[in-house]
Amino acid sequence: MFFELIGTIVVSVAAALLVWAINKALKGRLPKWLIPASAGAAMLAATISSEYGWYDRTVATMPQGMVVAQTIEETAFYRPWTYAAPFISRYVAVDQVSTRTHPNHPDQRIVDLVFYGRWTRTAKVPMLFDCAENRRADVVDGITFGDDGAVTNAQWFLLEPADPLLRTACAEV
Repeated sequence: MFFELIGTIVVSVAAALLVWAINKALKGRLPKWLIPASAGAAMLAATISSEYGWYDRTVATMPQGMVVAQTIEETAFYRPWTYAAPFISRYVAVDQVSTRTHPNHPDQRIVDLVFYGRWTRTAKVPMLFDCAENRRADVVDGITFGDDGAVTNAQWFLLEPADPLLRTACAEV
């Protein structure tokens, strides 16, 4: 966040200096309000560019084996351009490398879901998926596993077969 602020300030100063230099070259023919207006427009353009570029920059730096399962787009009244083109503010990735299964229950998998968000901390949450029954359960202290790998004491939540998290977690690696 700090570096984006510094970058925005640098861009605005550069834009103001460019317009000032053009005005000097034209011997003062440009209106005086154009210098601060160009600085403000450059700040706005840098901020918008940073918002829309965040998702692609973050996905490009994800470790091998991480697959984006779901994205959340955002609009806001104080960002009117987002109504024309919403930007991705959060997404969930599945760490397919961390998938854990039991040989007796290959359709049940524990995977790590990683929640990414703009201006928020990244959170890693283990989740239990039953691919055959289209359901999921939170991995909490109450869950136990029998000797044969059977899950007991899980609170299952039914999912639609097309659920993006279920599809990604159950995909063969």
